[in-house]
Amino acid sequence: MSGQSIGVASPVVAPRKAKAASGRLADTYLPRVITGVVILLAWEFIVRAFAPAYVAKPSTIVLAIPRVIVDPAFLKATGATLLAVAEGLGVTLVFGTVIGVVMGRSLSFDRAIRHYINGFNAIPMIIVLPLFSLWFGYSANTRIATIIFAAIFAIIMNVADGARTVPREYLEVARSFRATRLSTLFGLVLPASMPYLLAGIRLAAGRALIGAVVAEFFLSIGGVGYYILLNSRTYHHNEAFVGVLLLAGFGVGFELLVNWCTRYFMPWYRRGQS
Repeated sequence: MSGQSIGVASPVVAPRKAKAASGRLADTYLPRVITGVVILLAWEFIVRAFAPAYVAKPSTIVLAIPRVIVDPAFLKATGATLLAVAEGLGVTLVFGTVIGVVMGRSLSFDRAIRHYINGFNAIPMIIVLPLFSLWFGYSANTRIATIIFAAIFAIIMNVADGARTVPREYLEVARSFRATRLSTLFGLVLPASMPYLLAGIRLAAGRALIGAVVAEFFLSIGGVGYYILLNSRTYHHNEAFVGVLLLAGFGVGFELLVNWCTRYFMPWYRRGQS
């Protein structure tokens, strides 16, 4: 009996894991919560002490949220803006991916248009709005054109970088198995470029939202941007800030969606950084 031993799992393993997980959560979220609380308290104090009564502050914005989110005008404006952003991003994704892949795999095509892509990407969208309004009129078509202009270059440049960085060894293996150009494109180049495409979509979504709001400011067409502009001009700052919070929430939500898609569909990507 003395030579026999009984293996018993250590009872401290689970508590240690739970403690480590709670420690990681505290290290990640606690600084964010503290920073947010400090900003809100400073905002509340400064507005109450120095600003007029109609200026928005966190306490009055929170009270305005239940009233605004059921307002038909706000719901209609939100739907118009998000629908325009979705349409613009859809067009941008298709054409931006095609142009980016061709740029990444064709040196002559890349040399022909790269400087133009970089130049157009550096142009502020507010400068092209008057030109778009002359072409498409003061309508929703100008908003779509502005969204596409604001977002497409981020996707083109990221997809081109992704298609350009496909390892040469992979291409040689594909050629050795007599893969066609089409099968190489869909089976090798596009999957290898997917992380770059997601990074481009992340940037393009924010720029598309900015483009939609700027167009609504400039053109005075229905949308969240015009809702914010109208309420700020009529001294309804709390209602205007609810629209601002909606735009910020949309940006954060899309960022979380892209990160989830990256972890779920590409678990191999940046595994060492988790």
